[in-house]
Amino acid sequence: MIRCFAWTPLIGAPLITTVHFTSPPSLRIFASRSSAPSSSSSSSSSSTVAAASRRSISLSIIAVTSSVVSSFCFSSPALADFSEIPNSGGVKALDLRIGDGDVPIEGDQIEIHYYGRLAAKQGWRFDSTYDHKDSNGEAVPFTFVLGSSKVIPGIETAVRSMKVGGIRRVVIPPSQGYQNTSQEPLPPNFFDRQRLFTTIFNPTRLANGEGSTLGTLVFDIELVSTRRLHQ
Repeated sequence: MIRCFAWTPLIGAPLITTVHFTSPPSLRIFASRSSAPSSSSSSSSSSTVAAASRRSISLSIIAVTSSVVSSFCFSSPALADFSEIPNSGGVKALDLRIGDGDVPIEGDQIEIHYYGRLAAKQGWRFDSTYDHKDSNGEAVPFTFVLGSSKVIPGIETAVRSMKVGGIRRVVIPPSQGYQNTSQEPLPPNFFDRQRLFTTIFNPTRLANGEGSTLGTLVFDIELVSTRRLHQ
């Protein structure tokens, strides 16, 4: 029995999946024959052969198990499951949970939780609001005014068609991501900010034509609340 831990940042706890493995019949038969009690006249070489056989079986099972676990534990939604948001400049979205609250409008004060990753760094997580804690240890959401242009366009586009309580995974192309180092959301950690921006705005790699991949972002966004500032 092997237990796989697939991290689910939106919930804040690992999803634990138990997988049972049974060795193939041929291996079980071979194992029973190899481990059968030897007679008093058996030589020490027979014991050596049996031990080697058991080791061979164990290594075979470990190899098969590792292969199955790798494919089972580290799968992710296919890009084909995403759909492009209309008039978004190429932002693709996958709803992980449909909310049942209000839909925000321009000028609303928005609160979101997010988990931000950079595609160019093999999914490196550069920031997460679930790690931003107040004095009581509660996660502090990110707040902004919809339409203020202070946040990257891809996030504003994503939340415009969400309902409060919903969770959406979005793939944001460079044109809808960071265009300068003042756009939010910004990682509070200085070194994370530096790593993020030196990757996205790397002049050498941009000159080599890698701009289409350097700034691609993946955000998991939870719409926590929306509040009308002007009635």
